[in-house]
Amino acid sequence: MQNDGVLPTPFWAVVAGVFGLVIGSFLNVVIYRVPENLSVVNPPSRCPNCGSTIHNRHNVPVVGWLVLRGRCFSCKEPISPRYPVVEAVTAALFVVVTVRLLDLKLGEALPAYLYFAAIGVALTMIDIDHKRLPNAIVLPSYAVLGVALLGATVADGDWWALARAGIGAAVLFAFYFAIAFAYPLGMGLGDVKLAGLIGAVLAYLSWRALAVGAFGGFVLGSVGGVLLIALGRGGRKSQIPFGPYMIAAALLALFLANPLADAYLDLVGR
Repeated sequence: MQNDGVLPTPFWAVVAGVFGLVIGSFLNVVIYRVPENLSVVNPPSRCPNCGSTIHNRHNVPVVGWLVLRGRCFSCKEPISPRYPVVEAVTAALFVVVTVRLLDLKLGEALPAYLYFAAIGVALTMIDIDHKRLPNAIVLPSYAVLGVALLGATVADGDWWALARAGIGAAVLFAFYFAIAFAYPLGMGLGDVKLAGLIGAVLAYLSWRALAVGAFGGFVLGSVGGVLLIALGRGGRKSQIPFGPYMIAAALLALFLANPLADAYLDLVGR
């Protein structure tokens, strides 16, 4: 889906934002139910306090929560603001990813990157809550992203990008596996499996994106760990979920790979 000027980028940004709100609403269900091994389809969305079914008119992303002033229509108990935050963040990510992919002339690959952004939101919240990255989300994502990137490649004819994605997935998976094998207390297998996905979506863009995203996770993780210790919310031996840092670095690499790589090369005196 190249942006050839027939429909301007702002149009696609608005479409992506609305779509992101809808997907964000679904992600709230995924975040709550998948770690509990519950169906994400049945039963319909319910109030976490009283269990009453949420009416469709109250289930409009963000707006529904605001109209109800953050309280259940039935029992009047507060509903966490986290729900509209997840919806709004997903919408924002869909907008910026769409604009970025169109700017890179990679519109054909947009489904793959929107899917990655969506699972990134879900996995981030689940890892924060439960300290794990569920196989139910990570493993099927290999097939979904593989098909999406293959479709993009068939559309634009850049087969080297697809090959690069496969190499990137294998290399980053192996790198993280080696770390987990050498230091199992510091790296979980969920992080290893996620690394393969990140390697694919970043290497499809460029080797620079792969390098920045891969090592950026460790930089962000180190900074986050220091901040948690400084704020008294963790210690040197505390278990800190690493998945959110990996995902954040991957998304940053989508936008900042080239300037960050250039800055690093200038620093080391290329």
